[in-house]
Amino acid sequence: MKAHRQFANTTAALFFIGLLAWAYQNTLPPPPKLCGTPGGPPVTGPRVTLRDGRHLAYKEYGVSRDVADYKIVFVHGFGSCRYDESVFHPELFEEHKIYMVTFDRPGYGESDPDPNRTIRSTALDIEDLADRLELGSKFYVIGYSMGQQGAWGSLKYIPHRLAGVALIAPVVNYWWSSFPRNLTTEAYKLQPRQDQWAVGVSHYVPWLVYWWNTQKWFPGSSVIAGKPNFSASDWEILAKRHGEGSPTPRPVVKDYVQQQGLAESIFRDMKVGFGKWEFDPMEIENPFPNNEGRVHLWHGDEDGLVPVSLQRYIAKKLPWIHYHELPGVGHLLPNYNGNKEAILKSLLIGEYS
Repeated sequence: MKAHRQFANTTAALFFIGLLAWAYQNTLPPPPKLCGTPGGPPVTGPRVTLRDGRHLAYKEYGVSRDVADYKIVFVHGFGSCRYDESVFHPELFEEHKIYMVTFDRPGYGESDPDPNRTIRSTALDIEDLADRLELGSKFYVIGYSMGQQGAWGSLKYIPHRLAGVALIAPVVNYWWSSFPRNLTTEAYKLQPRQDQWAVGVSHYVPWLVYWWNTQKWFPGSSVIAGKPNFSASDWEILAKRHGEGSPTPRPVVKDYVQQQGLAESIFRDMKVGFGKWEFDPMEIENPFPNNEGRVHLWHGDEDGLVPVSLQRYIAKKLPWIHYHELPGVGHLLPNYNGNKEAILKSLLIGEYS
């Protein structure tokens, strides 16, 4: 009888250990498929080699950088890539001699992953890219949505390189220390329950991000599922774009974005964006005390992904930011009529109507 109990206990222990091993294995993402390596996606566009040997893929828009009066580095959002033309306006670029470079953030598209990615490393990638392309001592940075990592990072770590910055519908980290707890709690609860969970996992247990968003028991991020909490006006814009035919069909973009794997692209984005930051953006000092440049923050009051109350608080804490709150506008802010022109003119030449 005693031997039988020992056997049963041993069997139970082995079963438990096996269950833990199985659970652990399921939290580990598969290794990324690096571009340009055997079995990996091909390299189809230009890339620069960064300070640590990683490659960063980029795309250029507008006039040649050799003749440009204004040079912009655009930082794409979550699940996007260097093909993001959210602020590209061909006529305006030609008229004002504007050059813009977009790039695949690490792990996206054809840029090498960076498992050590931080807000600081993103800013240094931007500086590195600008130097490799010889953009000069100063340039503009525009960060859209989750691309705010590059915009806030640039303001913090490379302010001496900036001619101006625009943040468009920037995603907010609910755990920035300057936010009052009651404000972030209220804003957090405005999000769909599944997004509250997904964001919470990203912050508190980041090692579970891959498992949480690939398992089938509980709903993961609505954005990853392709059902983001967009406003009605956002959905109308998407429907119109689909009807007219997008220059780069969304399924093609999605395949390109995720071709090296999810772990070092969108899931790394969630860990960095909602994890513990090295600094609080609301403690950044004015990078342009003599008004030699401008910082703009644009947000729609119907943005369903980022509660407008948080942007209002940021604008209050940082009075040197030019805050533009647009009524009836959602997260797809640059795609509403006239907004591209307004964003570019306010940043580059100080015009805003």
